[in-house]
Formats: sequence, C-alpha cells, structure tokens
Amino acid sequence: MKFGRKSSPAEEPVDEQETTDPDPEPVPPSRGPHDVADVDVENDGVERVDLGGMLIAPAQGLELRLQVDEASGAVQAVLVAGSDGAVELRAFAAARGVDMWDDVRRQIAADTAQRGGTASEREGTWGTELTCQVQVTTPDGKVGRQDSRVVGIQGPRWFLRATFLGQPATAPEKAGPYEDVVSDVVVRRGSGAMAPGDPLPLTLPPQAQRIS
Repeated sequence: MKFGRKSSPAEEPVDEQETTDPDPEPVPPSRGPHDVADVDVENDGVERVDLGGMLIAPAQGLELRLQVDEASGAVQAVLVAGSDGAVELRAFAAARGVDMWDDVRRQIAADTAQRGGTASEREGTWGTELTCQVQVTTPDGKVGRQDSRVVGIQGPRWFLRATFLGQPATAPEKAGPYEDVVSDVVVRRGSGAMAPGDPLPLTLPPQAQRIS
C-alpha cells in the first residue's frame, strides 16, 4: 500500500453539541469500525497502519494519503483513494452515551446550503446517510459538480465521520471496497479528557515520512 502526504488548509471540525438523546445503537461486532479495546490488534494477524487515533488496514488497489497542515505539521484527515473515488476519514472525541450524528448531519446540511448546494438523507450501511451536491470550479476553470456521501458512526466516546467522494458517493452499490475500509478502521480514543468534537490526534507513520 502506498503512502503519500496531501497538504490541505486548516479545517475546523464540525461543531458537535451534546444532546440528551437516548444512548445510540452500538455498532454490530461483525461490522466496524471498531474500538481498539474490542480488537486484539497485536495478535489478530491483520496488518494495519498505526496513525495514533486511527489504525487503517491496507486495501488492495487503494492508496492511503494523509491531509497535513503544512504550517503546523498536524495530520488533519485520512484519505483512502482509488481510480474511481475516495473516502475521507475523520475521528472525533464524543461524550459517552451521546449520539452526535443527528447534530453533525444538520450542520453539514446547513453548510452545504450556504454554499449553494443541496443535501438529502438516505438509509445506508450504517443507518442514515447524507448525500450532498455542490457546484465547484475545476482547475481548468470549468464549472462542475462535486458529489459526496457522508456517514456518521458513533463509538464508545468517539465519533467517526466518513465522506465518500466520486463513484462511492454517486453509486453506493459499487462502493464495497471503500465501505470495507471504513468497516476495518480501529479507533483509539485514549483515556485522556477531551471535549466532544475535538479531533482525535493523528500521527505520521515512518512510511509516510519517506515520501516527498
């Protein structure tokens, strides 16, 4: 699996607020992502890239890229890309027993509308998903449309947001390899105190540091 660094401007995480909703449904054990406490990452025979807050299993034909803020050197997000699209992964701290996805989904929909785009809900692998379309200007100056499909998954004291781009967004029935990447993610929340919505710290592995 290849590694690369992709610079991106600093991006604030979505403002997630605690609610008094009932405890969220736990992720079924047969379908991840999983909490590190529930996986024997040292002895289960799966090779993973350790990024600190997330451990990512290699996927054939897909390339792992890290979105890095060049000013601070901080890893902001993980992008797993292929020839037909990509999935962006971001993990945040969450309060125990609070489902953040309803609030996050509303915020993403509002932000999309402010940009002149549209957002609609559909049911998918992990429950309610958000499909978004916004108008963008391509590098050659043409006007195009960017499609995305956003999934929110609640874990024990963490929240994972997966954004599918390209064909995995427009044709979810063909997104199997990308959804498998999300399912295989292991999240390491850590025991330290963090405010809900704070991004889980991510670190560059040695493999990525050798790529220019």
